[in-house]
Amino acid sequence: VGSSEYLRDSRPRCACLVLAESSARCRMEEVVPASANSQASTGDAAADQPINVYVWDLDETLILLKSLLDGSFAGHFEGLKDHEKGTEIGKRWENIILELCDEHFFYEEIENYNQPYLSSLHEYDDGKDLTKYDFEADCFSSPFDDVNKRKLAYRHRAIGDKYAKGLQKILDHRMFKVWSDLYSSTDKYTDGWLSSAHKLLEEALCKSTAEPAIKSSSINCIVTSGSLVPSIAKCLLYRLDDVVSSDNVYSSWESGKLQCFKWIKERHGGPNVRFCAVGDGPEERSAASIMKWPFVKIEIRPDAPHRFPGLSLSTIHGIMDAVYQSSGKDG
Repeated sequence: VGSSEYLRDSRPRCACLVLAESSARCRMEEVVPASANSQASTGDAAADQPINVYVWDLDETLILLKSLLDGSFAGHFEGLKDHEKGTEIGKRWENIILELCDEHFFYEEIENYNQPYLSSLHEYDDGKDLTKYDFEADCFSSPFDDVNKRKLAYRHRAIGDKYAKGLQKILDHRMFKVWSDLYSSTDKYTDGWLSSAHKLLEEALCKSTAEPAIKSSSINCIVTSGSLVPSIAKCLLYRLDDVVSSDNVYSSWESGKLQCFKWIKERHGGPNVRFCAVGDGPEERSAASIMKWPFVKIEIRPDAPHRFPGLSLSTIHGIMDAVYQSSGKDG
């Protein structure tokens, strides 16, 4: 994967896994309401309990893949990192992501029917018990009419169920070890980027004692420019499934990040809610600016002020406090 741009109609199969921010995409300007059935009841929280919603980019923010494949991660270390080893690690990630997508997430069938989030077709899902449902025999195909939208909604529900159960219930023993070893070797090569990012998301949910004084509720959302199904697979494989629920993963492939930010605000917004976007690209920065949200820019270079390991929740809260105190309003 040598190109810096990936076009939907001509890309190789793995190109959906690695997307440059400059990729050509169409944008839908109209704000489309998020599914009412998928909305979180953040408004039910106690009136005096502040809620922080962290909106994370995925690739080159919480996880690393493109920079491993193209050597840019190693390049920032001026010879201290083995370029070929990084590329080899990236290729292994591509393979295991595609294997999970194809074998367990129906990706070969639904690749051309990307949706912005798993519950986007909820209205077509009649709640049918899928325990013994034969996905191979239901003839999912074009045209993308109401019947096939229901079949896609079934697949999305099945993907969400598998996500909730975790990789232990999906991978066999051999593949589980291959994946575990790959995660460990990647974390070592990147000086703990993956594990430190995961730890920060744990702290954001108050699952850690790193900041015991924090009593606010919080939510982690991911908005990624990649296709939805590979992004869901990445969250599982990069061990983010315990800190980000599948219904809080958004694909901005067609709709754009601004639209996804609007959906998130519609779903989680309220008088006591604060938002913060964290990412490495100009699109999420611009979207955050339009939404008047704080933005934390992630950079790979070793001397960058905000990267992993290094970025702390107290730093993010300091940036949020500065923005919200100056604006005098939340969200």
